[in-house]
Amino acid sequence: MASTIEWELYRAFLGVLREGSLSGAARALDVAQPTVGRHVAALEAALGLVLFTRSQTGLLPTEAAHALRAHAAAMESTAAALERTASGLRDGLEAAAGTVRISVSDVVGVEVMPAIVADLARRHPALKVELVLSNRVHDLLQREADIAVRMTAPRQEQLVARRVGTIELGLHAHPDYLARRGTPAMLADLDAHAVIGYDRPTPFVRQAAKALPGYARERFAVRTDSDVAQLALIRAGAGIGVCQVPLAARAPALVRVLPDAFTFRLDTWVTMHEDLRASPRCRVAFDALVDGLAGYLASAQALKGR
Repeated sequence: MASTIEWELYRAFLGVLREGSLSGAARALDVAQPTVGRHVAALEAALGLVLFTRSQTGLLPTEAAHALRAHAAAMESTAAALERTASGLRDGLEAAAGTVRISVSDVVGVEVMPAIVADLARRHPALKVELVLSNRVHDLLQREADIAVRMTAPRQEQLVARRVGTIELGLHAHPDYLARRGTPAMLADLDAHAVIGYDRPTPFVRQAAKALPGYARERFAVRTDSDVAQLALIRAGAGIGVCQVPLAARAPALVRVLPDAFTFRLDTWVTMHEDLRASPRCRVAFDALVDGLAGYLASAQALKGR
């Protein structure tokens, strides 16, 4: 096996894995299709492995390709992190310039982050933000992101973390829905209501189910694993569902139901790799996230105090 294999070969390999064909990978990577084919063939020759087999539907990855995928993806993350760091160095270490990659959950990314990013852009116009919306916990040690907003405390010693506060979840519904169907007075009343919930269980869902007996898939009138879609459905009056309390207060305002029967709290942390502590681009983004999320949580406390 060749001792040195160029990154471009692995990049083509990942492109075919994700797109399922040479043509799809070529479009995604913005290179010519024959180039992708040559790179994949060169990688197979260098490794001494068959990575793809042809089928009527495209290229099918072999067992060897699946085994290599995580390692190639880690290389991709490291290469991207190198480029982000280099972009900051080109623009000067003393300025908050370059690119910062931030990982947040779907709902926080759609509902909370736009205002934070807009404020960050006004104060640091040379800063570029890559916003990754996913409920998957991105690996900061592998540099899949520079900064992450997490709902669990980080355990790795190499991470810098700041606890922002607690996000409370509760059952909510649109006033129009409650006007049509009535307001439940106890948990048992939910049997007569359209409840919005998940399609497939996750660790969070299993935790929430412990706090809300009967929160089970077969009882949901509408099912989706997208938190953003669940929020939109609640706002549209499709039923009763779980929502962050600070979001429920936004227009159109939602009504909380059964607050004494169900509440769930998520610790909220902003984290980044300790090696990025001295990076101006990451430091200003980290501080902006802490301040912005703290303001978001404070707004919920102010509303509760009314």
